Order: sequence, then structure tokens, then C-alpha cells
Amino acid sequence: MFVDSHAHLDGSEYDADRDEVIARARDAGIVAILNVGTGDPHSGSLARAVELTEKHDDIYASIGVHPHDARLFDERAEDKTRLLIQQSKRVIAWGEIGLVYHYDNSPRELQREVFGRQLRLARESKLPVIIHSREAEDDTISILRAELPDYDRAGVMHCFGGSLAMAQSAVALGFYISFAGVLTFKNAQDLREVAQKLPLDRLLIETDCPYLTPVPFRGRRNEPARVLEVARCLGDIHGLEVEEMGRITAVNFARLFRIDLK
Repeated sequence: MFVDSHAHLDGSEYDADRDEVIARARDAGIVAILNVGTGDPHSGSLARAVELTEKHDDIYASIGVHPHDARLFDERAEDKTRLLIQQSKRVIAWGEIGLVYHYDNSPRELQREVFGRQLRLARESKLPVIIHSREAEDDTISILRAELPDYDRAGVMHCFGGSLAMAQSAVALGFYISFAGVLTFKNAQDLREVAQKLPLDRLLIETDCPYLTPVPFRGRRNEPARVLEVARCLGDIHGLEVEEMGRITAVNFARLFRIDLK
């Protein structure tokens, strides 16, 4: 039993074979996928992410405005996101949201403002949040502490690549730490050392597909079935078989999002 806690299956990369990709995931033992909607909130991209989940009982949605697109988040975007959440029980999280200082596609001050605003909206909606943070550790944790103190839903630090201190701070706030294919990369020894020091009951696995394809499939388009390679790597780190790590992370996913896995 495995769960891909972060995928982008509604993207154009899968238009030619989306059904086959989903079938391969099921054949590999994937019992749930969280499909994360991103992009211009005025383009219909968030609605597209939700629409996919209406066709598949084992696919859920998370929607929110990515820090790259913070400059596009306005009252109309907020209203669209709220409406989609109200209309569909398939939306189980708000995100991915956060801070990305690596590219600065949106001004940092605006990223921080929109991040805080979406955290407040997620809390009002009683949803966990999916956090994307890159080269913004201190600001990310500071804003989470300010906006989500004692929040029992918390959320996920997605595609984690930060320091042990950041991971521990997030766990203290109630967050789960999700690892993607980066964990399997040859140059990711520091990240594997971080993963080894984290409690098993706070770990998740993901593909972030179509990106970050794990070893031994690097260079190809990623897909949910390959989350097994992340589970295998994380299992090796903790001295567990791949199936056991899959079970542990699936149970964690179900606990966080309050869903029953079949």
C-alpha cells in the first residue's frame, strides 16, 4: 500500500496517456494520489485539478496559488479557490503555497503577504496546507508560527530539501515532512541524513510528477508508480522494507487528511 502525496496529473504532460499512467499507479499498489493544482488562478488550472478527482475515487485534490504566482493572487482568485473548495469534497488541502526565493518570480514581500493570507484562508476552511519552501527557511517557519499556532490540521512540507533544523521546527508545529525523488539522487547524502533523524510517524512520500524522477529512472517523465523508489530509499535509510515504509507513510497520509484508504 503506497500513497503519492503530491502529483500534478492534470498537466499537459499527461494528456496523451493519463489513463494509462493512473492504471500503472494502481498496478504498482498506489491506493491514493493527491493531485495538486497550480498555475495562474484565473486560467482554469485549479478547476482542472479538481475535475480530475471527480473521475477517480482514489485521486484527491489540493488547490492554492504557488509562490511563483503570488503576483496573480487577488480577491477574484481567492473567491474562485473558496468556491471550488465549497463545491467539491474531493479538495482535501490548500496549496501548494509558500515562499520560493530561488527564482523570485514574484517579489519576496508579496510572496510573504500572499503566503500569510492563504494560510489564514486554509485555517478558516479547516484544511491542511501544502508548503513549498526554497531558500526561505527562516521566513517560512516564522510565518507558519505566526499564522498557524496550535493548528491541529497543519499540513505538509512538500518535496523537502531543507535543513534538519527546519524539519524539526515544522514537525514541532504539527507538520509532516514529504520526500520526493531528490532523496534518491547521488548528491543528496545530506538530505538522507536529515530523513534518518525524523520520526517515522511524520514522514510522507511523493513524486511531484512529472518532475524530479527518482533513480533509476532519471531523465524520463516522472509518474506516481515511481513513488515506490522514494519509499525504497526512505526504507533503506530507516532499515525497513519498501512495503513497510509504504504502509507507514500511507497511514500517515490518512491520519493527516482524515480519509479512509481502501
